[in-house]
Amino acid sequence: MFREMRRKRQKLSGEECACILNRGTSGVLALLGDGGYPYAVPISYVYDGGALYFHCAKAGHKLDAIRREPKASFCVIDQDQVVPEEFTTYFRSVIAFGTIRVLEEEQEKRAAIGKLAMKYSPGESEDSRRKAIDREWAPLCMLEMKIEHLTGKEAIELVKKRSN
Repeated sequence: MFREMRRKRQKLSGEECACILNRGTSGVLALLGDGGYPYAVPISYVYDGGALYFHCAKAGHKLDAIRREPKASFCVIDQDQVVPEEFTTYFRSVIAFGTIRVLEEEQEKRAAIGKLAMKYSPGESEDSRRKAIDREWAPLCMLEMKIEHLTGKEAIELVKKRSN
């Protein structure tokens, strides 16, 4: 169902993809938007093994798109170094494909927002994070994207650099 990468030498391992997802702070979520147009939106996230978690409002374009078609892709760019003299970029990125669902049960919703809060505010106390979550709880919607396929790629120049 998912395409094989053409340039296999540039393919990142599953472990390298996981490292990129863990260290990244934002990515682009791509959905089937209104009128059949793609809808790609920058968004913060947290990666937890086989899933990605996002937060959003309880209404809007993103949720309408997910309810219409839950299949999605999510891209994180780890490196994008422009090298003008070589007319190229030294890039490294990951794309996850999967299905998104709205978390409905309070326990799973709290667990997901807790992971997100821990990622973005690790220096805050657990009590401080809990208070912030409680304050924003009413309008909060949490999404889970179960990863069905994960692929990563880097510039051939980076592959060669690592081989030396």
